[in-house]
Amino acid sequence: MSGREVWYVSYGSNLSRLRLGCYIAGGRPPGASVTYAGARERTMPVEDLALDLPGSLYFAGDSRVWGGATAFYDHDVPGPTPARAYRMSVEQFVDVAAQEMNRLPDPEDPLADVVHDGLSDGRHEAGPGVYETLIEVGHHDGLPMLTFTAPHGLDAVPHTRPRAAYLAMLAEGLRDSHGWDEERITAYFASRIR
Repeated sequence: MSGREVWYVSYGSNLSRLRLGCYIAGGRPPGASVTYAGARERTMPVEDLALDLPGSLYFAGDSRVWGGATAFYDHDVPGPTPARAYRMSVEQFVDVAAQEMNRLPDPEDPLADVVHDGLSDGRHEAGPGVYETLIEVGHHDGLPMLTFTAPHGLDAVPHTRPRAAYLAMLAEGLRDSHGWDEERITAYFASRIR
């Protein structure tokens, strides 16, 4: 079933094309402590779009990549959350997801079959990890729009503070995808950091 496409929707550091490029071509994002293997298909998506998700962003956990909190998305708490959708093949999406899940891309990854078949009830738990819950957040051009987040919701975990390098990557993505200025970015972060 190779060749089918999806929209990968990012609300966190992958708002930045530079950051996403490390999952696609391999490499280490500025300020991160991890170098990524990259996807099997190393061509950057040529089509992307800015959108607002209906749910809410929150910061929690302690990232092995950035130190401090990372962004998560709660689809069930009113938003909006600014996001960026990238059109890519299912295989490339699965490779990005694998790296978010702290795994290496694998041609036998069972997540490919899940994505090809469609998410039952709009959700799929690939595992218990922080980015192992897939959510279908809509459709565009007849293709599903998918994101991944933690299995817990906004009110189920303590909120923690993100580090400056992580926020800088999110800010770069918000400027590039949504055209936000520094004042709007600062206000957005202040509204989401508890």
